Amino acid sequence: MRNISKSVVGAFLIVGSIAMVGCKGKQKNEPKVANETVINMHCFGSDYFSSKSHIRASGLGESMDRMTAIKKAKNEAKTALASSIETRIKATIDNYVNSREMNNKEQVEEKFEGLSREVVKQDLTNVVTICEKLTEKKAGGFVSYVAVEMKAKDLLEAINERITKEETLRVDYDYEKFKNTFDKEMEKLEKGL
Repeated sequence: MRNISKSVVGAFLIVGSIAMVGCKGKQKNEPKVANETVINMHCFGSDYFSSKSHIRASGLGESMDRMTAIKKAKNEAKTALASSIETRIKATIDNYVNSREMNNKEQVEEKFEGLSREVVKQDLTNVVTICEKLTEKKAGGFVSYVAVEMKAKDLLEAINERITKEETLRVDYDYEKFKNTFDKEMEKLEKGL
């Protein structure tokens, strides 16, 4: 009877070990798709998506020269950020102007957009780098990954400051309504709309 107990315990240990190894293997390895390799993109992904409070963008730069790769990545990230900001501001202005009773809506909208473009150009100095990785390729050369962000609050304040300085826009301007419209656009951005 003692021999049977040792055999049973031994069998349970072997089966248990195999099961644990099998589970560990499944956790580490993702399902593979034929002819495809998973690529790890530093500074990209859900951690670097825009939110209600921050507008974010990522960039990638590749070069045989380390500094050139970094400059390319930063430039690409800032260009993507500027594009995202312009898109959100345009949507905000369109929705704001259409919700207000203004004299000559077309002219007002044009002035708002002109001011917002100036703000985007000037305010990209408040951009913060939130991720930066540099890799060296085995075949030679470098790849730089960068993610940048800008606070939505800073952008709204800069737009507000420019609008309130413009006499013709100040007459029909309602900061709280504009802020509310801007916040709604930022929520859409966070939801990926």
